[in-house]
Amino acid sequence: MSEASKMRAISQDVLGGPEVLREVRLDRPVPGPSEVLIRVRAAGLNPTDWKHRAHKVFLGEPPLVLGWDVSGVVEAVGVGVTLHKAGDEVFGMLPYPHGVGSHAEYVTGPARAFVPKPSNVDHVQAGAIPLAALTAWQALVDTARLQPGQRVLIHAAAGGVGHFAVQIAKARGAHVIGTASAGKHEFLRGLGADELIDYQNVDFADVVSDVDVVLDPLAGDTRTRSLRTLRRGGVLVSILPFGREEDAAEAERRGVRVELLLVEADQEGMRAIAELVESGRLRPEIAEVFPLADAAKAHAVGETGRTTGKLVLAVE
Repeated sequence: MSEASKMRAISQDVLGGPEVLREVRLDRPVPGPSEVLIRVRAAGLNPTDWKHRAHKVFLGEPPLVLGWDVSGVVEAVGVGVTLHKAGDEVFGMLPYPHGVGSHAEYVTGPARAFVPKPSNVDHVQAGAIPLAALTAWQALVDTARLQPGQRVLIHAAAGGVGHFAVQIAKARGAHVIGTASAGKHEFLRGLGADELIDYQNVDFADVVSDVDVVLDPLAGDTRTRSLRTLRRGGVLVSILPFGREEDAAEAERRGVRVELLLVEADQEGMRAIAELVESGRLRPEIAEVFPLADAAKAHAVGETGRTTGKLVLAVE
């Protein structure tokens, strides 16, 4: 292929730390039937990116181009696509986990994974939203069926999924309890959180009770202790979809259920999220923006686990 049909991408040849990531030139993909080719303007980073960079989780052997979040402009459409035209600004999530590849100048994906980008956010903001917001939406709305007036406990409430979950739960009329370090409480109050717990100084399981829904991105001991906070009939949704037999047995004894969720590409969910963004009820918190070439630095920052909101790669 000619140089004009090449693109920059962030790839890795081996599993390992951030240092295995490097900028390469690859052939620009071509959209197949029912696919769109998107010129990526921004792509969010999520914990699943550094987990897949370092370990063999769901993907095959390297070389890999990571990234599931996309905001950009439709460059071309494949056979049969009617929803999008070249020049449309769109955002969405590539099918998780095997549709990976947005940390590049161009990416292809199913047309129905994408919806029009809300006009009140730029590409960096839009690129921060899809995977984390879809995870929160699918956990709270599709799985837990959160209702107005219900009490929801959101762990790591200032993180990528957490800060979207707070806003989605408030938009659904729920009473939101969040766990976060004390320095993040003011930020979370600004998003609408009703009660906040400094997990570094207080055991949430001692002070929270009678909740209808728990959203747990942490698992382990946090999941086990969270079961004590649920009322009978309540549900804990974990976004780390690996369960322990002890937790299942404890959940059954308490008359609650545990659901293990993997986020899925979902046009209906993306349309609902876009509507919340357009109405001003959902906004991304951008912790830091990195140029594509600095993906390794972004991974290193993300792996500290201290980020408020989202990290984004700007692809210009």
